[in-house]
Amino acid sequence: MEKKYTWHLIAMHPNELDFTLDGIAIANLNGRKICIGKHNDSYFAFAYKCPHANGIMAYGYINTKGEAVCPAHQYKFNLINGKNTSGQGYYLKTYPLQITNEGIMVGEAV
Repeated sequence: MEKKYTWHLIAMHPNELDFTLDGIAIANLNGRKICIGKHNDSYFAFAYKCPHANGIMAYGYINTKGEAVCPAHQYKFNLINGKNTSGQGYYLKTYPLQITNEGIMVGEAV
């Protein structure tokens, strides 16, 4: 069964997001903070807090492999599926993201 999403406009254009030099911006998804990561020419949406110890992912960075790295303990997460690539077994919540004519849209499961 295919998941259904409610799509939320995050920004009209990527230039509206305030990306750090480390490739992460903070956005608002339906009243709560999430992160938007940029790696090469791709964008990803993921949780604001790390599932391990609630480190603020926006203060971390996107490494050269395209993984989100938590600033607290350096746990690394795959930006596509959220799987911890450091081997600890945690999953970072990820959200579907698409860029349309309307802007950057992030999906929330219904």
